[in-house]
Amino acid sequence: MTISMNLGKDSYDIIVERGILLKANKHLNLNRRVLVVSDTGVPSEYVENIANQCKECVVCVVEQGEASKSIESFGRLLEVMLDNGFSRKDCVVAVGGGVVGDLAGFAASAYMRGIDFYNIPTTLLSQIDSSIGGKTAINFGGVKNIVGAFYQPKKVLIDPELLKTLPKRQISNGLAEAIKMALTSDSVLFDIFENKDIESNIDEIIIRSLNIKKGVVEQDEKESGLRKILNFGHTIGHGIESSEGMSELYHGESVALGMIPMCSESVRKRLIEVLKKCDLYRKIDYNWEKIASAAFHDKKADGDTVTVTTVNEIGSFEMKTVKCVDVIETAKKVLEGLSE
Repeated sequence: MTISMNLGKDSYDIIVERGILLKANKHLNLNRRVLVVSDTGVPSEYVENIANQCKECVVCVVEQGEASKSIESFGRLLEVMLDNGFSRKDCVVAVGGGVVGDLAGFAASAYMRGIDFYNIPTTLLSQIDSSIGGKTAINFGGVKNIVGAFYQPKKVLIDPELLKTLPKRQISNGLAEAIKMALTSDSVLFDIFENKDIESNIDEIIIRSLNIKKGVVEQDEKESGLRKILNFGHTIGHGIESSEGMSELYHGESVALGMIPMCSESVRKRLIEVLKKCDLYRKIDYNWEKIASAAFHDKKADGDTVTVTTVNEIGSFEMKTVKCVDVIETAKKVLEGLSE
């Protein structure tokens, strides 16, 4: 299936097809110098498959994990391109999850003021969410995604077959973002989570999630308004993730917890059952001082207020500006009041 992202001169196609990795060169212009960026968690055969389809390929593999979204890794990619004589006519291909896509996309946006960038996401989280929309970034000064650019890919190839090598926890990690989109925008998608087998419906989950994000990005590419709904659950979620040292909980696991306080009581009960089904519900020890510091030392906060998205009925949302301290107090009351 081809999903077209309509953004004027920056429009591109997202192709969802099983086995497309093996014929990527039929969809991407690889007849030039290509920097393939991946990480140590991605099976080497995925990278080799792409490299073998390129006219001239340089492979750069970074360490798996959030720590690779750094100024050092960013500089390393630029140095590799410079040392290998990359020109404006060459390109970058990300083969990996969200960390790889964010890092590689940002490097592509900066090298010679921008060269072509293709994204081949290999995790469910990146296939559902981060591979499209054009957000590229690195972490800096202990703040997540604080330095980056809006830079759209030229094309995105999504191969659900690649999910077969993912650990179960990584599948759950990605499902959190699909649940997020279902809550704000698609009651039919939420019904799949509540009442159907998730594994056998994974292609539909991916496609429905992509279509939701496509619709939002087309209306608000640079996050001036509507696109903020994609941050549902992320204010508290990022606070939890950062306060946990970006290691103990995955991004999706943190966002899953962050969504719970942002729902009405009736929605919250149904959400918790879905999170349990997806192995995303857990009790942790919260350090609210650290969570508040991490959540609001963030680009989404404006002084002592922040815009949050809430869900009172599944498939719809409300945006409102509230005091940061009130967000923390609500989250504290709800999350610490949850049963096992």
